[in-house]
Amino acid sequence: MKFQYVKKENIAEIPKTPGVYSFWDKNSLLYIGKAGNLRDRVKTHFAQPSYRDNLFMDQVGKIGFMETDSEIEALLLESVLIKAKNPKYNVMWRDDKSYFFVAITKEKLPRVFLAHQTSREKTPNTKYQILNTSYLGPFTDGKAVKRTLRSLRRVFPYYAAKRHSLRQCQYCNLGLCPGPEPDLVKYKKDIKNLVAVLQGKKQSVLKTLQKEMAAASKAQQYERAKELRDQLRDLEVIFSHARIFRPTDADASVGVNWPAIEQYLQKILGTKKRISRAEAYDISNTQGKEATSSMPVFVNGVPAKSQYRKFKIRLGNTPNDFAMLAETLSRRLCHAEWPYPDLMIIDGGKGQLSSALKAINSQQPTILVAAIAKKNNELFLPGKSEPLLLRDMPQPVSNFILHMRDEAHRFAITYHRKLRKVDLLGK
Repeated sequence: MKFQYVKKENIAEIPKTPGVYSFWDKNSLLYIGKAGNLRDRVKTHFAQPSYRDNLFMDQVGKIGFMETDSEIEALLLESVLIKAKNPKYNVMWRDDKSYFFVAITKEKLPRVFLAHQTSREKTPNTKYQILNTSYLGPFTDGKAVKRTLRSLRRVFPYYAAKRHSLRQCQYCNLGLCPGPEPDLVKYKKDIKNLVAVLQGKKQSVLKTLQKEMAAASKAQQYERAKELRDQLRDLEVIFSHARIFRPTDADASVGVNWPAIEQYLQKILGTKKRISRAEAYDISNTQGKEATSSMPVFVNGVPAKSQYRKFKIRLGNTPNDFAMLAETLSRRLCHAEWPYPDLMIIDGGKGQLSSALKAINSQQPTILVAAIAKKNNELFLPGKSEPLLLRDMPQPVSNFILHMRDEAHRFAITYHRKLRKVDLLGK
């Protein structure tokens, strides 16, 4: 990837997308930063300069930028570029503990944690102990790195503490920790993949997981193939929609232009009906066992978490996602005390859309329905033979749909893991 350049007078030419930006004087690189919205972030440096900005902003002659597909990729690319190019003012501030590093210990069971320094870890007695540890970084935004690690830990569970009890911990219950007796080979593969992702090698990791999934399926190791498929899906969802530069869920909803999103949805769904309440649905199970489904709710584009619902599937231990989806929707529509949605978004493709339509049309035919397939982020609509690609939609609309899918998957898999834990301990 290479920087594209504009003069500082032409900031309006910079796109409003995630990415990395750079400030240059006539001949040298001054500073590299990252942003969820490149144009707005660059404008802020000039309009509301910090005390650090004042050291070099009057030297800026041109601005470079690189677009990325997500905020996480912007964060990781910024780290790679700072390390490779050593911008003058980034280097100047690197030694004052304002930068962060992801530390990975070289133990039998490697630990992952955030560090300010690259050679030492402070022990409880305030002395320093040299660790055989590798470091990834530097990262300029500690909170964004923490959110990234928190998201990636759902895909590649890891240890953060020095010792694990002989019992399941709270992170085990959330699917974020490998547990007291991990599969050592699998754990080391997960750490290797986590490191590769943090080095900006997401595509390489996706290809590796796809090859392992195909090999497991060919060897009839279906549960392992399912785990790898879930890892693939989770990783793609995280990179598609993670908002790591916003400190809270409330802040993430600020600025949602729902009237514009609603108008676009009305257009593609062929309706003039108001769309206010939207619900998303996803199924999570392991070969049909401990199957669950989720129903996150959005009102005017904002998550209404008090109205989220989850279901334990009553269908027998049969891996039939279509039947599970039909059961979920039928049970949901029996709850007239819950406001009916204007729109339902189903996780899946044509098959899931067809199954959903049969269940909904038999009870509430006025509800609008669409299905979002993970491959290529395709949106399937009733009566249309070809799907719409989210990348062709306005970014606020695609972000909204991906946010719904992400919430549905997160909510379903969290409940599924909880039921699996209860079932395992019960045996």
